[in-house]
Formats: sequence, structure tokens, C-alpha cells
Amino acid sequence: MFIRGRVALVGAVAGATVLATAAVPASAADPAPATVATTGVYGLDFAGGRLVTAERSASGDRMVFDRRVSADATTVGERQSLAFAGTYANDAHLRTVPCDNGACVDLMASGHGDVGVVFVDGDDAGTESVQFRAPGNSYHGTGTHYPAGTARIVDTTGRAYVVNGGSPAKQQAGMYPGYTSTADPVVRTPSAASVWGTTLWAATTTGALSATDLGTKKVVETAATGAPCVIKEVRAVGRWLYWNCGTTGAAGVYDRTAKKSFTVPSGPALVGDGYLVRHDRSAGELLLTDFHTGKAAAPRVIAALPAGKTADQRRLTWAVDKFGGDIAYLDAAQTLHVVPSGVPAQSLAKIASDLGDAYMDIKGVDGLESWNSSWQFNKPVSWTYAVKDWTGRTVRTLKGGDGTEADVNWDGLTDAGGYTGNGTHTWTLTATAEDGSGKYTANGTISVGGGKAGFHDQGRSGIGDLVTLNSHGDLTIQFGQGSGVFSGKASGTGWPAGTLAVPFADTGSDRCSDLFVRMPGGELRRYEGNCGTSGYKPAGKHTVIGGGWQQYDVLTSPGDLNGDGRADLVARQTSTGDIYFYAGTAAGKFLPKTRINTDWRTYAQITGVGDITGDGVPDLLGHDRNGGLWRYNGLGNGRFAPRVKVFSDWGSSYNALIGVGDLNGDGRNDFVVRDSAGKLFRNNGNGKGSFGARTQIATGWQTYKAIF
Repeated sequence: MFIRGRVALVGAVAGATVLATAAVPASAADPAPATVATTGVYGLDFAGGRLVTAERSASGDRMVFDRRVSADATTVGERQSLAFAGTYANDAHLRTVPCDNGACVDLMASGHGDVGVVFVDGDDAGTESVQFRAPGNSYHGTGTHYPAGTARIVDTTGRAYVVNGGSPAKQQAGMYPGYTSTADPVVRTPSAASVWGTTLWAATTTGALSATDLGTKKVVETAATGAPCVIKEVRAVGRWLYWNCGTTGAAGVYDRTAKKSFTVPSGPALVGDGYLVRHDRSAGELLLTDFHTGKAAAPRVIAALPAGKTADQRRLTWAVDKFGGDIAYLDAAQTLHVVPSGVPAQSLAKIASDLGDAYMDIKGVDGLESWNSSWQFNKPVSWTYAVKDWTGRTVRTLKGGDGTEADVNWDGLTDAGGYTGNGTHTWTLTATAEDGSGKYTANGTISVGGGKAGFHDQGRSGIGDLVTLNSHGDLTIQFGQGSGVFSGKASGTGWPAGTLAVPFADTGSDRCSDLFVRMPGGELRRYEGNCGTSGYKPAGKHTVIGGGWQQYDVLTSPGDLNGDGRADLVARQTSTGDIYFYAGTAAGKFLPKTRINTDWRTYAQITGVGDITGDGVPDLLGHDRNGGLWRYNGLGNGRFAPRVKVFSDWGSSYNALIGVGDLNGDGRNDFVVRDSAGKLFRNNGNGKGSFGARTQIATGWQTYKAIF
């Protein structure tokens, strides 16, 4: 929650921190910067629009908090706890440094919501470690323990960090764990260093800086700054590389775009996007030097800040948000002030990303049950992540905006709370800078498995499959491929001649399509699906639906015909040609039949094809004995509209017609036919109720007694 304008200090108690903001601005065109009343600040940093402090909680315990600050610096949100900053029972604590308030926690904010601290171990006396604390008091560590008093966080940006420590000292630069594999850190002799995105900038020889990619460990850029020394301090902020030869030595900024340096004032400084701030203790002022044009302007005073007792008060009484245009400082009354820099920022840009795999299995196969990705930006953003299925329909939209990171966690569910279907999905991430200075878009594809099975999908790929029966009694799942052919199979033996199989949707909750089988004697069985991991055998686990089903010569499932969310069955009576509708139930059985059409004996083949018109309701195809192909559009109430001719002379040599679902991965349902010579053809659906010309995809299929 953000608070605007002056508020009453309600419920103030000893040790409590009470929020307030600036007085209501005189005009909307000139808003007043925010202020926050505190009872004492013991450490301060500012990054990614997040103001991080060490303060007393209402109970009196010292805690690390953060607050969201708006892009225009006029509003500050309620504080959120990041870490306990007191002393634990085993004497573990966050290391402190001298400050005007006595002892302050040394904080370094990442910009994406975490804050780096040095943790002194209580159970391992004499050692300390670096931790990056996140909301909820969780943290990531670098995995290294150092002798007491030697660890120092040099820089951090998002998940990237630089830490010095040890005796003799070593410098470790790396990325703490993300969603995908993380490279081992770079370990080197300490020097001036800074991280931006996934790049380590470090001093080498006199005046020189090199950039190393933390993933590949390769040098990707160099900079000849012209500094008259081996650089003692460097700070990278996008286009700009600030350097100095010590706090009293020469200082400058290297412009990576113009490939040249220019001089800036010396002294302890912190760098923002296109400017630096330094504390003139003799004058008691914070001074800002604007260099966004590629040269340094004359310094200007942005706040009065007394000299204080501590020589270097960076991140103790003042801090700069390098991801934005704001500065924060603490006055003598322990009130925090946020001051906008007024310097134009660079446009929005991605500086790092950690993308999930192009495949996810919602069932958790190989640990890929969700799609987790993150993007790190050069400034705070609001973002939207949208996923569309193969039909182009948006199935899930996620939104966020809590700093410089877009952190996406998609669990495979739709906005309605159900599972998305198997198949190829497309995603788009759109991030908009909170300060209005740009937009970023990324997109890609995810192949989803373990979701809701597609039409005629006996596996879990979203691609349609066939079931065949040969003269040896082998009932085989022929797995469809996205290229529009069949490859790979799973078989079960022992099936008698006259077996009729009906590929069916999942009737349970395991998201594996079931298989109904009508035995030669008329018994109808339901075999629970296994997502194609094995074939079916007659003696396998099954549920008997009932007997008497030998009266039908056609059994096919187009999908959910009556809109209740369950797949249904269509049957043709052999003696009369009448068509019956069987509504599926939650128990995987059927309600009593309803006659919906009479005398369809004119059709040699009838097959359910799923939705081929794009209206979301399954349809039927009928191939008449004179070679015509007809479509019956589902009405959504268990019935069909009057037939529509698809092709008038489509062929009379076909002895099998099967609505196979999406076989070529274009999101539209197709069908396959077999001719009397055993050739198998595919006709691609156009999504509008018709089909393209046939494509031969196999030969020798005359060996199969039946295809389902």
C-alpha cells in the first residue's frame, strides 16, 4: 500500500517506527518528495525503488526492513521485514560498522528485492559469511565462510555479486542460484570491481577495466579509461563506468557509448543513472553532478547533510538508487528524505535473464512441473506475462511490479483454475518502466506435457495418436508427431478379433486420456490411461460399463458435446442406422442414451473430430458411400446441426476415416484416412470446418484389421 500526503502518527510506542510522507504538494505539477519518520536508522541503502533500512520494530528488536518508493519519489509504502538484525541466542548476528548512531548494519541492496549482509556465525566461532536476505527472512549464501572481520560485499546487482574475504584475501564474483543451473563463481585476486547484469567489471592495469561474463568466464569488453592509476574503485551503471584513484585522487566516468572518459569531482561518491552524488562534509551538503549528456555539469546542492562523526557515510546516512533517479538521506531528527535527481535516465533495458526450459511437464517429470523465469531490468518495472495455447487463446495472465525484476512462475493452470492442454504454447512478457521511459517485450514457446490431454491424445504431447489392431491381437498406440506423421508405439497383446477401441478423454483426475474398448461379446470397458507409458492388455485394470454394446457398428467420441466438461459418446445402431448420444458422467460412465438422428446408414464411416470449426464445440464427419464428405456441427446440447458438405467427390476407396486431433502441431484438428492399398493420408484442418489436400504419410497399413 502506498501513502500520499501527510498522515497522523498513530499508535506510536517506544521503539516503533511510524510512517509518514511529505505534506500534500502545493500543486500536482510540483509534488513534494517523500519523507519517512523513524525512531532511529542503523544502516541504509536504496536500490530498484526499494528503501532498505535497519530499524527497531514495534517490539524493540532491530530488524532490516524495506519500503517501496514510487518512481516520482512522492510516495513510500509500508515497511516489510527482510531480516532479524539483533543478536541470536548462539551469539550469531549481522556484522555492524561504526556510524553516527553507534553501530550500523552494513547493507547493500540488490535492486530486485534482496539485501546483502555479512552474517557472523554463532556456532562456528571466528567465521562469517555473506547472505542475500529476501522477504520472509529467507536468504541465499555464497557458500564460502571467511575468517572474522574479512568479508566485504563489494557490489551487487540482482543475483550478481562481488565479495572480498579471507586471509590472504580473495575476490569471488558470481550469481547466486536462479531457476536454472548457475555457473561456479569467478575467484580472483581482489581489485576494484563492480557487477551489472551478468558482467563483472574489474580493474586490471593502469587505467584499464575488463568485463567478464560470469556465465562463460570470458572477457567480453574492455575499457581504456585514461585513469592515471590502477583504478581503486569502479561502479558500473549501464552505459556509465565510474572510476577513481582513491577517495582523494582523480575520478572520472567512462562513457561506454562514446568510448571516452571525462573528469568528475573526487571524494566518496555513489553513482546513479547519469549522475553521481558525494557528501561535502565541510559544507554540510549533498552535491549532485549530472553527467547524462556525456560530460560533467557543475555540482548542485540537493540537500543539507551535516558532517557527522563518520568520515564516510555512504549507506549509513545517505544512499543513491543506481536503478532510478532518487537519493535518500537521513537528517539529524532521524527522518528519511527521498529526493529525485532530476536527471534523465536511460531507456528501459534488460540487463540479465534466467529463462526456464522450452518444455514443462505439469506432472513433475524431471522436475519441470512449472515454468519459472526471471528478467532483471535497469530500473523498476510493472510487467505482464501472458500464455496462449496452440489455438491462440490466452490461457493465463500473470502480472507484477515490485522492483527491477520480473519473476514469473507459471504452474500450468489457466486463469479459470484448470489445467491447460498439452501442446505448444506461446508466451509474451511485456515490462513497462515505472518512470515511463520505455517498454520491453520478450516472447517464446513452451511445449506443455502432463496437462489436459488433447483430442485423441493417448500420450501427453498434445499431438493426436491412433490406436490400431492387427491380426495377431496386438492393440497398439501409434504416437503422432508434430511433423504430421506417426513414430513410436506402445502395444498390448491378447485382444480378440472384433475388438473395437474408442480413444476417450480423461474421465478421472490424472490428466491421461482413457481408452474404451467394446469386446466382441458386447461388453464395454473403460481402461484408465497411462499417458502412453505402456500399451493395454485385456486383463489390465478396467471398469465394466455394461453389456449389449454389440448392437452398434460405430462408437466414437467427438469430445464434450453438451458443455458439462465431460467427454461424451456417439453410437450408430447397426440395424437401423439411428444415432444415439451418451452423456459422460463424473464416474466415467454414461447416462441413458438419447436418440438424436435416424438412419445414418448412408455413411460408410463416421468419426468424431473434436472442434474443427473454431466455435469450441466438437463436431462429426461422415463419409457417404458415394464418396462425399459431410460435416455435422455440434450445437453444445448433445445434438448436431444439419449436415454441411465438405467435399462432394472426396473418394470412395477409403476404408478408414479417423479424426486424429492435431497431428501437425498447428493447433487445428486433422483427420487421417487409409485407402484399400494400405496407404495412409493426412488431411490438415483449417480451423474453419474444412481441410487441405491430402498428404501421404505411410504405406503398408493394410496389415491392421482396424484403426481407431
